[in-house]
Amino acid sequence: MYTKFRQQIANLPTGHSIVLGFVVLVLLSVFVAAASGYYVLAGIPAVLLVIYLAIVDFKPLYWLLIACIPISTEIQLPNGLGTDLPTEPLIVGLMLLFGLFMLRNLKQLSTDLLRHPLTLLLLLHLAWLATTTITSDLFIVSLKFLLAKLWYVVTFFLLSAYLLRNDADFRKFFWIFFWPFIMMVSIIVVRHALLGFSFQGIHSIMHPFQRNHVNYAAALTLFFPFMVLMLMRYRQWSWQWVVLAGSSLLVLAAIYLSFTRAAYVALVIAGGTYFIVRWRLMKYALIGAGIAALVGVVYIVQDNTYLDFAPNYDRTISHERFDNLIEATYKMEDISTMERVYRWVAAGHMAPERPLLGWGPGNFINFYKPFAVTSFQTYVSDNPEQSGIHSYFFMTLVEQGLPGLLIFLALLVAFFLRAEKLYHALAAYPERQSIALTALLSMTVITAFLLINDLIETDKVGSFFFINLALLINQDLFLQRQKKNFS
Repeated sequence: MYTKFRQQIANLPTGHSIVLGFVVLVLLSVFVAAASGYYVLAGIPAVLLVIYLAIVDFKPLYWLLIACIPISTEIQLPNGLGTDLPTEPLIVGLMLLFGLFMLRNLKQLSTDLLRHPLTLLLLLHLAWLATTTITSDLFIVSLKFLLAKLWYVVTFFLLSAYLLRNDADFRKFFWIFFWPFIMMVSIIVVRHALLGFSFQGIHSIMHPFQRNHVNYAAALTLFFPFMVLMLMRYRQWSWQWVVLAGSSLLVLAAIYLSFTRAAYVALVIAGGTYFIVRWRLMKYALIGAGIAALVGVVYIVQDNTYLDFAPNYDRTISHERFDNLIEATYKMEDISTMERVYRWVAAGHMAPERPLLGWGPGNFINFYKPFAVTSFQTYVSDNPEQSGIHSYFFMTLVEQGLPGLLIFLALLVAFFLRAEKLYHALAAYPERQSIALTALLSMTVITAFLLINDLIETDKVGSFFFINLALLINQDLFLQRQKKNFS
């Protein structure tokens, strides 16, 4: 009987043999894991499947990564290290695979992407990051930061630009991300409902999908423009339209129930940005924002005016009701707001000490305490969780110096100006125009969050920062090719 079974296996087509072998491996792994108690062994088939896909074709791995972003979980490792599973291993693996692919196909690859002004600014940002890593006081800390940035750029920017080149690719990307995203949102909303949608309850229902309610709100809000603009593409009452309409209402409700002030503001700014783009006012809006920021900084710094905003230590507390939190915010008595100010004041003292090269990427947390002003101290200023500065712009200024901040600002300004121009130039290509607008509004949300958070180095937000860049550049390259064809 055994000989007959072997002959039947040998006569199977190759593809069937592989599938049968994989099924046997899964059963054996599950049996061994259950028998030994080492349940991690049950994951061996998944690891081998990923390796097989990597050898055959890395594209399915990219789609797997996109599907895993909404449901990834943060794992703390020994020695204070942490990682996101399963996304970070996939990000690093795809960086290596795509790097090898580019080296093997160097002559066949177009250089249009690398020569695009936005790409050049991004590469300049990376180059300056590398420079400040070399001069960093804590080189290893900065090197880790640089490497993390590098694999985000390669995987989410370069690889996305390579794979998301047309509308069919964009739709595939959207739906692959959408289903696990909605699953994650539904689970969290149901958990929240069981707690009566309480403000206090929002802090305990995020695991394992999100670190906290701010990260959750950021993920909801930055993907909301994707959902709304995709909804507008489908015929009313088609199944896609019904699914997207219902899901958009769910996500909008989830944004409200996240009780995150930054999400509300970001959503309003994104709505305003749409009209700014429609009316071609982006240049004036950016100039106005720049002047307002400069005047604000001068006012705060002059004669140490910032000291007038120091909180009352005994009254700066956390709150159990959202309406109390809103009231405390404008009274400067909310602990999360004032802890941010405590760190921003420290950043304001650190930046002049090293205005050119900064303190090195990732180093704010290691050096800010001596520069803090005790009158802004709160109950959580001991910072046992080692969280950062809570402003990506302040963080860049402190860690990479004034040149680093100016390069990053130049990248954002160039993105928004180019997005407005593309929106109008792509009027004859509505699907392409929709993609450009989606990237713009999503990037608007991310930028708004970056004012009071530092989220680009997280997989759920940083991924979309670079994907939005790639999407916009691809629409620009498409338009350039069309102009060449008709010239």
